[in-house]
Amino acid sequence: MEQISTQISIFKNKKIRKILHKNEWFFSVVDVVEALTESINPRDYWFKLKTRFENEEGLQLSTVCLQLKLESSDGKNYLTDCANTEGIFRIIQSIPSPKAEPFKRWLAKVGFERVKEIEDPELATKRTRMLYRMKGYSDGWIEKRIRGIAIREELTDEWKNRGAREDKDYELLTSEISKATFGVTPLEYKKIKGLKKENLRDHMDDFELIFNMLGEKSTTEIHKNEDSKGVEKLKVDAKRGGNIAGGARKQLEKELGRSIVSKKKFLGKGK
Repeated sequence: MEQISTQISIFKNKKIRKILHKNEWFFSVVDVVEALTESINPRDYWFKLKTRFENEEGLQLSTVCLQLKLESSDGKNYLTDCANTEGIFRIIQSIPSPKAEPFKRWLAKVGFERVKEIEDPELATKRTRMLYRMKGYSDGWIEKRIRGIAIREELTDEWKNRGAREDKDYELLTSEISKATFGVTPLEYKKIKGLKKENLRDHMDDFELIFNMLGEKSTTEIHKNEDSKGVEKLKVDAKRGGNIAGGARKQLEKELGRSIVSKKKFLGKGK
């Protein structure tokens, strides 16, 4: 599924950040430490634990953790010590906590769910639909959002195969499509809606989602049609694909007498 931002799981009211890396969940070690120890300074606790690993057990951090970019409370992404299910199991063995066993069961369940989703991608789609329904989204909106996720994944696959690097280049290319489609970058769009760390697309209405899909799908087809290679050519294609959607948006705005770019954001059930 689409990986726009860090995902969150909950263990006993504690948030555990996680991210997919090579089709496997990797969890924030600091979040795990905080959930198990309730330390007022989990980063310091983890630093001391790492030092003990290296000094007493001769265990190098690189054998247990990877540094992956996770979204922080300020909405920015930072390199963070993360470990997969096996690595987290290894770490929590060294943390004295009555929550260790319940956490192991929780962790095993989360990992198992991801394995099943890899074997049957439809399960992941069903889970996504369920989560959106729980937040109060309509079925019609959910279907557009799900379709938009599929179109986005197809586009990023093309970018990867045609020479783009995931973080920096994807952001640049996405901005080109957005500017041509809506007249603003994603960051500017979030400011219009008053969003901070929330996912912009989760706060788009039907028309915004439709034009977003049109811009991204058009870009994908241009890449394929011209067998584009390299970031500079992909950037030109992205602007052209966005212009197709932008032209349609402007024509609709002329007919409706109002802007499609909306300040409204989704506020959830009962709000």
